[in-house]
Amino acid sequence: MSASPLHLAVALDGAGWHPAAWREPDARPLDLLTAQYWLDLVQEAERGLLDLVTIEDGLAIQSADAYRPDERTDQVRGRLDAVLIASRVAPLTERIGLVPTAVVTHTEPFHLSKAIATLDYVSTGRAGVQVRVSLKEHEARLFGRRSFPPLTPSDPSAAALIEEGFAEAADYVEVLRRLWDSWEDDAEIRDVATGRFVDREKLHYIDFEGRHFSVRGPSITPRPPQGQPVVAALAHQAVPFEVVGSSADLGFVTPRDAAHAAEILAEIRCAQTAAGREEETLHVLGDVVVFLDEDDATARDRKARLDDLAGEELRSDATVFTGTPAGLADLIAEWQQAGLSGARLRPAALPHDLTAITRGLVPELQARGLFRTAYEADTLRGLLGLPRPANRYAVA
Repeated sequence: MSASPLHLAVALDGAGWHPAAWREPDARPLDLLTAQYWLDLVQEAERGLLDLVTIEDGLAIQSADAYRPDERTDQVRGRLDAVLIASRVAPLTERIGLVPTAVVTHTEPFHLSKAIATLDYVSTGRAGVQVRVSLKEHEARLFGRRSFPPLTPSDPSAAALIEEGFAEAADYVEVLRRLWDSWEDDAEIRDVATGRFVDREKLHYIDFEGRHFSVRGPSITPRPPQGQPVVAALAHQAVPFEVVGSSADLGFVTPRDAAHAAEILAEIRCAQTAAGREEETLHVLGDVVVFLDEDDATARDRKARLDDLAGEELRSDATVFTGTPAGLADLIAEWQQAGLSGARLRPAALPHDLTAITRGLVPELQARGLFRTAYEADTLRGLLGLPRPANRYAVA
């Protein structure tokens, strides 16, 4: 085993990250909206000893266009709520971390705090949340409480909107964390003899006043088993890098190569130091879309066939890897040498690429002494080597 443990996550989304994956012979398009489908995927990831799975979610129907709805009928459309999926599979899994995605722009932190706290209880300490910002005009219209102009990356007003959106996300995370701490660990007494169920002095108003939220608290859910469930975020550029550095426990990034990974990590570490968190553990994983097969040619041919079915070559914000488990292990090892804590793998087609990860990549990494051969902790924070944080409101 390497001195710094390698961390592996899998990002689950529909039938896979390739838009034509639902048409593969082993795909299960009829099962996408069933609990059993998601349970099967998460249990397979757990058999591979992975640290965690993330479950994708959004506010609007999926679209091939990054900025507006499309009218396509040849790709997967429609999804279940990620937090509810995680809560459903939690009692039927044992060790793997469960990190659903939640869009924080149009939702309330009070509601999400108790949902993730509940997930932490249901999973006995394996919950996290991936916070996502939504600045799209058509998604704002679904709620009707605010509006955004139609934007493209070249729009000069995009930078200011992005900065404001991620500042709101940072406030949102701060409210989550304070609400999770609003009950001290021993606030519940449950003493039948004295008739005292709770010590009211150990419930605290959080009295958060910021630019975006005014939340008094306390939560209605006692402090989660982990104290603080793991907060994760995906970041592609400077402003999100700052949010990861200042607010998250786990960041997902999209490097082109090892040198780019080192550059990204330097920016995040700088933001972490500026936020006074340099002593805290903050893991950063590199995202990669994977087509895994026994030989390179088969992986390339499979991707080409899926591209033909989709009518265009796969486009992704992340590196697209086509090849063998050994080749992917080389890439992950390079990224780890550059300073990343590991990788979050996006299976191009499910279940094919997930089983190739758990039954091909994981044994390859184990043979190199880079990855665990058994789970070594019962909580997600434990798997990631994150201490259980003290309650900010408790009197020493």
